[in-house]
Amino acid sequence: MFNSHQPLPISAVIGDFPTWKEPWLVGERLFWLEQRPWEQGRTTLMSQVGDQPRELTPGHWNLRTCLHGFGGAPMAWGQQQAVLVNHTKAGPGLWLLDLGGTTPPRQLCQPPAVAMGDGCLHEGGQCWIGIWEEENQDVLTRVCLKTGSSQPLRAEADFCGSPSVSPDGCHLLWLEWNLPAMPWQSSSLWLAQLAEDGTLGEPRCLAGGDGGSPEAILQPQWLGHGGVIMASDRNGYWNLQYLAPEHLHNPQPQWTTLLSLEADFGLPPWVAGMSTTAVWEKGLVAAHCKEGGWSLGCLHWQPPGVPRWHSLHLPFTEISGLRCHGQKAVAIAAGPCQPSGLLELDLVSGHWRHTPAGPNPLEPPSITRAEAFWFEGYGGRPTHGWLYKPVSGPGAPPLLVRCHSGPTAMASPCFSLETQFWTSRGWAVLDVNYGGSSGFGRSYRQRLDGAWGVVDVEDCTAGAAALVAAGWVDPRRVAISGGSAGGFTALGCLCSGRVFQVGACRYGVTDLTAMAKETHRFERGYVESLVGPWPAAAQDYRDRSPVHQTGPGQAPVVFFQGMKDKVVPPGQTERMVGALRQQGVTVEVNYYPEEGHGFRHGEVQQDVLLRTEDFFRRHLQI
Repeated sequence: MFNSHQPLPISAVIGDFPTWKEPWLVGERLFWLEQRPWEQGRTTLMSQVGDQPRELTPGHWNLRTCLHGFGGAPMAWGQQQAVLVNHTKAGPGLWLLDLGGTTPPRQLCQPPAVAMGDGCLHEGGQCWIGIWEEENQDVLTRVCLKTGSSQPLRAEADFCGSPSVSPDGCHLLWLEWNLPAMPWQSSSLWLAQLAEDGTLGEPRCLAGGDGGSPEAILQPQWLGHGGVIMASDRNGYWNLQYLAPEHLHNPQPQWTTLLSLEADFGLPPWVAGMSTTAVWEKGLVAAHCKEGGWSLGCLHWQPPGVPRWHSLHLPFTEISGLRCHGQKAVAIAAGPCQPSGLLELDLVSGHWRHTPAGPNPLEPPSITRAEAFWFEGYGGRPTHGWLYKPVSGPGAPPLLVRCHSGPTAMASPCFSLETQFWTSRGWAVLDVNYGGSSGFGRSYRQRLDGAWGVVDVEDCTAGAAALVAAGWVDPRRVAISGGSAGGFTALGCLCSGRVFQVGACRYGVTDLTAMAKETHRFERGYVESLVGPWPAAAQDYRDRSPVHQTGPGQAPVVFFQGMKDKVVPPGQTERMVGALRQQGVTVEVNYYPEEGHGFRHGEVQQDVLLRTEDFFRRHLQI
């Protein structure tokens, strides 16, 4: 254990411990995915019976989908078997796994699709139904579990996802959305009958669509009696909505709000398979986010009764991958002092167990906890951040401002060894939930509409300036960092020439015009909603691009870039580095040949953190 007088070493921050995600219950058996940074980020399937974990997939397998560029949901589960997406150099392939372990995995198919995943298993129809992503189209696809033959079911929208088979096996739900919208901006929920030959009947739109105000729908699910629930932001927050089975086929389906709260029962689906609501025998168990922090509760409800909400007072502020079976729930959870790990919860007794994915090297008194920090951001509007104060050190500390990615993501107040790495070295850390962040309702997310590179930059700058004005940090030692969209914001703050003396950028967007022309299919229309229509708003694209904002005297910056990045191609970083060097700005750049968008290999993650700290210390003379 390390105490408050010891800087946390890099080996304790990024070491030989995994990331766990997407847990699932099949009867009494618990399954989860384990991503291993010491194996170049390879993801494998784990199972546990009693207290003994066991790896179920071969050592050369890598369970990932790359769907829409960000992946997620490589598993589809049944009671006796599961279908996996194994990603190899030859491309993705579907495999059938016997959960009893009596037969080895069997390959179903290896199609020419760019990516596949986000599937469900229809055991009655002996098929997998999921998404095949082709060059310019998502295709809702059926694959026979016996023969591996595939059958396209629907390809009407640009994108589709979240397929779900009804309890009686006769109907299918799924989501659709079209460019330029992202799924958290506008989407629609569809229903169709499943014929005996595996084809779809005439589809019907149950919610969303082109009529009325835009509505973003998340996580549609069937209830045991044939009703449907979803999370919809039609009232300004992602609240749970219910459609009774007798209304499924009405021309105008009548949805009922189960619980109206100023909180989000969902989050933007950057990756497939996100789950924050699950069905159990007495109703629903659901995680919701209010002002940047997650909590868990039960919605006790038997239709057509009145739902009753019961908060579960657990010490966790980040909850994901929520699933249920019988009276038991599982999730990935983290708290202010608890590292991310598996949460197992008995919904009747309230007893729970949390198993961290890796050890916590810090004693509780040495852990810096997040404090909510509100300040005036762009336009004088209240803006949120999480402030971590250093555990020790004389005088006003240096400040690191961090810009989350997305930009429609959020910073949460859960335990992070990387945060403790900085605070144990005497740094204050501010994670800014700038305008556009999720977890604060639709209107907060919409602050960034048409204003990317303005609102986010001003909010992060204002947060740092507020801490400086309060005398809480040293105004001569203020750094900023971010990755992807957060890298874009960090560079914008550095180019503005205010507050910040040094910065770090990981695979950040530097040229909005290039992004509009070069980015992958999923985000092809996103920049238009964040900046403006292309090419009509071409001048805004240029004016807000960091590559065109460089000037002499700008603060030094260190760059980190994966050479296999398809979301932000390496050329963007190369052009930014060249532009800064032309202005005489101090620049360091680090390229990683085998990394893509987001670094998966543990050695690379360590290298990035160490080089960032070294760069900051040298240029801030700490």
